[in-house]
Amino acid sequence: MSEDSDPTSVLSLLDDEHARAILAAASTEPMSASQLSEACDASTATVYRRIDDLTDHDLLEESINVRSDGNHHRVYRATFRRFALELEDGEFTTEVECESEDVADRFTRMWEGL
Repeated sequence: MSEDSDPTSVLSLLDDEHARAILAAASTEPMSASQLSEACDASTATVYRRIDDLTDHDLLEESINVRSDGNHHRVYRATFRRFALELEDGEFTTEVECESEDVADRFTRMWEGL
């Protein structure tokens, strides 16, 4: 999660049904905005707004799908794994767990896509 993200804004974002649908769809495989729009039954404009919010909070990762025909496009992959909220001694604590693809895995995925 980015340093600018606070748990309250992440929780608010996860309360949005479109954001959750995008995360769920992008957790199965990297998808373009148009694929996410179709999978989530949401307008492209709505998907792009949620993509901006999710990437700002590091819950979604953007990469370029390089194609041999030169028609490259952006795809998105969910990095969000878990949000924990605990109450102890009158105080709430939160933890957001995200997974980032390492450089070697990203290179392998790009290479296999060629």
